[in-house]
Formats: sequence, C-alpha cells, structure tokens
Amino acid sequence: MKPRLGRPWRTDPGTFLQVPEFHHVDVLPLGPDNTEYRQLDLGGITPLRIDGQEFLRIEPTTLTGLVKAAVTDIQHLLRPSHLAQLRAIIDDPDASPNDRFVATDLLRNACVSAGGILPMCQDTGTAIVIGKRTEGVLTGRAGADTDEAAIARGVFDAYQELNLRYSQMAPTTFWEERNTGSNLPAQIELFHIPGERPRYEFLVLAKGGGSANKTFLYQETKALLNPTRLAQFLDEKLRSLGTAACPPYHLAIVVGGMSAEYTLKVAKLASARYLDTLPEHGSGLGEAFRDRDLEAQVLELTRNFGIGAQFGGKYFCHDVRVIRLPRHGASLPVGIAVSCSADRQAKAKITADGVFLEQLERDPARFLPDISEQELAAQSSADVVRVDLDRPMSEIRAQLATLPVKTRLALTGSMVVARDIAHAKIAERLDAGESMPAYLRDHPVYYAGPAKTPAGYASGSFGPTTAGRMDSYVEKFQAAGGSMVMLAKGNRSRQVTESCQRHGGFYLGSIGGQAARLAQDCIRKVEVLEYPELGMEAVWKIDVVDFPAFVVVDDKGNDFFASTSQPTLQVSFR
Repeated sequence: MKPRLGRPWRTDPGTFLQVPEFHHVDVLPLGPDNTEYRQLDLGGITPLRIDGQEFLRIEPTTLTGLVKAAVTDIQHLLRPSHLAQLRAIIDDPDASPNDRFVATDLLRNACVSAGGILPMCQDTGTAIVIGKRTEGVLTGRAGADTDEAAIARGVFDAYQELNLRYSQMAPTTFWEERNTGSNLPAQIELFHIPGERPRYEFLVLAKGGGSANKTFLYQETKALLNPTRLAQFLDEKLRSLGTAACPPYHLAIVVGGMSAEYTLKVAKLASARYLDTLPEHGSGLGEAFRDRDLEAQVLELTRNFGIGAQFGGKYFCHDVRVIRLPRHGASLPVGIAVSCSADRQAKAKITADGVFLEQLERDPARFLPDISEQELAAQSSADVVRVDLDRPMSEIRAQLATLPVKTRLALTGSMVVARDIAHAKIAERLDAGESMPAYLRDHPVYYAGPAKTPAGYASGSFGPTTAGRMDSYVEKFQAAGGSMVMLAKGNRSRQVTESCQRHGGFYLGSIGGQAARLAQDCIRKVEVLEYPELGMEAVWKIDVVDFPAFVVVDDKGNDFFASTSQPTLQVSFR
C-alpha cells in the first residue's frame, strides 16, 4: 500500500509561483476504538437537547467515582493482551530458563494482585489522568468541584482507601521536602475535541519511578534518518535502558516532533498502546504514523541483546511501537519510553449511554500453564541455591563467593531495608565521624519501600526499587563495613562492581514487578528499625522465606550485565 500524499502547494496563475494551501490535520489521527469496556453503575449523567444540539451534563461526583474505579483497577489488574504475552514467553521453546522463570513469577504476581488487596507493585506511582471532552459536555456548577478537582478527589479517595503507597514529595523550601501523605498532586491534563455527540474520554495511568525514569529525550539531526545510523543509535540507547524498570518492556520510540515536550508526550502515550490505531503511512501533511516494519526490526534487535526478561534471554521487550512525527528542519528530537511489568493504564469514557471503564483481566490464573503443585515445587527447586541469612555476614559472603554470576538463589532469614533518604542520612553520619550502623554491617540490605500493610497481612506489597540510585553510596558504605550484600532490581554502575571487588561485596538482583507475590509468599515479618518519621523511606527489618534472587555482581569483579551493555559493531535496518 503506497502512502497517501497530500498536496500542500498550488500554483498561483498570476505569478506562476507555488503558494501554500491551507490544510488542517490532526497530528495524531486515531482509528476506531475497539476497546472492550464494562459499564459502571455511577449515574450523575443527564442528556439534554438545546436548540437542536445534544448536550450531556456530568456531575463532579461521577468524575470522582470513575477515576477512583480506574485507579483501583489499574493497581490490581492487567490487560489480557499483556498477560497473553507473558504466557507466550513460557510457551516459547527458545526462551531462556530465566525468561520463563520471570514470566511465570510475573503471572503469579498478577494472580495475587487480582484479589484486590495487594497492589501489583509497591511503587503505586504518580496518578496521571488525560481527558478529552467534546463541546457538548457540561460540567461544573457554582460551588462544585472543577473537573480537575473532581478527578483529583478520585485519585485521593483511591489512595486513601486502598493499600497503596504515597510517593509524592512536596518541597517546603528549595532543599527540604515532605511527603504529601495523599499521593497528590496528580498529573491532570484536559482537552477539547471535536464531535457532534457529547462524550468525555479518559486515559488513566499510574506511572512508577522505575519506568518514568527510563523516559529519554535525544536531540539529534537529519543524519540520524539513515538505516545504519538509526540502528547503531538504538542499539546503544536501548541497551542503556537496562533492567531497572522491570522488563519485559512495552517499548516506544518516537522520531520527530514539533517540540521536545511533544515528542516525549507521544512516547508516553505510545508506550501505553494508546496510539495503536495511527495510520501506517505518512501523507506529507504532517500526520503521525506507525512504521510497523521498523517495529519488527527493533524488536528483533532487542532480542539479540541477551538481557532478556531481567536475567538473560531474549525477552527484553514484549513489543515495540515506532512513531514518526513532523519536525522543524533544524531539529530531530527522539523520544524513548517504556511501560514496565506493572503495565498500569485503562481507558474510560462517559457518553449518553453511561459511564464505561476498560475491561481488564479479572482471572489472570487462566494464563498460567497447567502444572501440579509437585511440578511447581520441583521447578522452583531446580538449580536454586538456598542461602541462610541468619548467619554471620562472613559466612554469607563465603557462600556467595563460591557461586558464579547468574546463579539463582532462595534467601531465607533477616534483611534490613533502606533506600534513598535513609542512605543519605547514614552517609551524613559517616561524614560526621560516626560508625556504620550495626544493622548494615550484620545484614544484607534490600533497597525497597513498602506499600500500606493490609489488615491480617505481615506486609504490604514490597518489591525492590532501582539499585542504581544508591550507587554513589556503595564505596563509602562498604569501606565502613556495611552494604556488603545488596539486593534490589536493575543493573549497577562500574563503580559498584569495582567496590565489590575491592571490599568483597556482592549485589543480588531480585525480580522487578512481583511485589504482591513477595508480600504474600515470602515476607513473614516487618518492623521499623530507624527513622519511622520517613514513612515508607524508613529503615526496616524484614524476615523472609525463599525470597528469589540472582547473583549479579560478585566479589571478583564479575557483572552479569557487563557483556550485554556493549553495542554491536555492525548493525543496520533494512
């Protein structure tokens, strides 16, 4: 199929010069919406007809109820298509054992979170709501919430009532911050769209720090629009994404854009598969389009990285979206974004027919392979080294020193939990001449921060956070006798590998994206050790059983991810 070319120019009969004709185009022209929705019993919508035109009055409480329902669903449920992709990894004979192990664990995590008590990830994210309404939608009355306030109230209600985590930090001075205690503010963006029949459309997302931090902008030039150069560029940049954002990823690449910020916004929407119905060819008038052939080539490129679904293999990405945008002739912005294993978004709409929310999967267990408890136990025990953490640190390190990188572990015993703010405070104490706290000398340290603990549970969702944010502390802490065994998700910098080699330390990688399963199956006790005023950033002590991990960095200077981070010398697209 050849692209449809527009004719933006005409010849002036008086001067025989080419002059532009006016053409208005929707830069993101989407096709029909084939989303499956379920109807919510909310009410608060009133169809009206005034002077022959249809209108729809929507009460603020309806917006609040819809957003609360959407946030509730996306924290616990996933799209069937995403779950089917996880099952496809398990069924793929070419998938690595680690790929299949991670995919199985992510499906088991989905089954736990679908119960509606434990969210799928401990980082329950920044709430993002994008709304588009036609001019026939009537909202707002004197004394009532604005649309933005009604939507924010829905976010507030969900985070107050569910077992979620408050992650929003508000500055009190330029240097000082405090947690808002509500997960507000949310990012709310509202727009007008054309349409004769009144409707209000929404995309509701929860974006955690891991995947949000893997959103990148590169200011390139026309020279990048070459198959070999683009392939080399993506080979380098995509490898650098690493595993900190919990692959397999839904990867989005956007080339072009009228501004840098627009490029990044399109990348975020594409990673949520919101732009899947874009046309597949350009018109010459400026509409965006998907390049499906290039998507397939980029996907194949990522499968040859060797990174896989976090610990080696081919499933670094589930799928790829490549979108081409118009650009200023002197600029070529390139945006890269991912949606992670906590693939949290849902579409919604309000029409005269009612209030509707995207139907997410409520029975993820149907995607699990048929396997008996005995077979599952045998698989879980195969090639797994059990590590008793309730021993002196010297004994733990001696056992780990006998194991090669990539070795799968099952950890049982006590760990200390500390993340960004706790590390900063302990570093200040060391700088002031104090000694390393005994808990960091005597126990492995797990980089994490829990969600709220449900009644009757030992722990709320409690998965690992990104290890790289603590890299700058490792040398100082290990020199003082602490952080000799670290546990988190994602790859580390070279300075961490060198510090572990120098001081005899280890970094163990845990599976990102399994926070609910860890809370239900692995964590037996949680208590605060220090800094309770920091909330989820406090120092905790947890007791675990069969906590899954892999040896990523050892005491000999080996780093599992080192070989996967080097770009291929010869690579090109067709």
